[in-house]
Amino acid sequence: MAKRFGGQYSPDGEASDLDPVTPGAYDKADVSPVGARANVLFIPAIPMVFLSLNDGAIGLIAGLGAAAVLTLAAWLLRGGLQAEAAFNARKVARKPGIPRKMFASALTGIGIAMAAFRVEPGVIAPVLYGLAAMGLHVAAFGIDPLRSKGMAGIDTHQQDRVAKVVDKAEAYLDEMTDAMRRANDRRMEQKLQGFQNKARDLIRTVEEDPRDLTAARKYLGVYLKASRDATIKFADIYSRTQDARAREDYATLLDDLSAGFDARTKKLLLEDRGDLNVEIDVLRERLQREGVPVRPSDEI
Repeated sequence: MAKRFGGQYSPDGEASDLDPVTPGAYDKADVSPVGARANVLFIPAIPMVFLSLNDGAIGLIAGLGAAAVLTLAAWLLRGGLQAEAAFNARKVARKPGIPRKMFASALTGIGIAMAAFRVEPGVIAPVLYGLAAMGLHVAAFGIDPLRSKGMAGIDTHQQDRVAKVVDKAEAYLDEMTDAMRRANDRRMEQKLQGFQNKARDLIRTVEEDPRDLTAARKYLGVYLKASRDATIKFADIYSRTQDARAREDYATLLDDLSAGFDARTKKLLLEDRGDLNVEIDVLRERLQREGVPVRPSDEI
């Protein structure tokens, strides 16, 4: 007999008819926050230099100075956009130590004012052009985050310790990515990206609760360093010999590492939830001793 087709998108289908969707290797891939509109700001300095060559001593100095200031502003903008993206990607983060985007806006105004001075010497016109350029720059790119987020109740000394461990862990992950490029194997790059996603999940968990650092230090230090060394050795061997056995062994290692990091992350989250339950129970007991009616926890 014919069998009726069923599925999630059929009239009588259910979501359970399909296997759960697993996230892809690039599910959490980072997208560069620096786009074309930021990179294009490096261009004005180039014609500025050539147009200043025949303007005499004052015009040459003004043109070269404007080109240098505009280039510095574009470079600071890139750093500011990257810092802002890292700030937005985290639930717990300090505000950037240097307001790069705001400095970039100010330098852009100064650079445009110097460029305008070449064509229209004086004070009023260059200042107006500079203020207009600075305002447009702020309107286009905004300002830097001015307040930290999620830092209430967190020991700043402990947070600094976490930051050092996290920076080293991120460096290991970047070195693994660089090394894997030598292997020239797209499938292994995707598998490595999947492991890195698990490692970054653990990193974010520790950042959000620095008390988890002790339990995760071995994973973010010893294990990641060993993983980096194994990746470098695999890339060197596979790029020369295309050894299928080495590829299979390395793929198995990445699977084991992914499972281990995922399990550690889930355990930390469960422990954090257990700590929360303890705090809730203690607070409920105190309320009851003060004579405040408290509903049973199973009715909440």
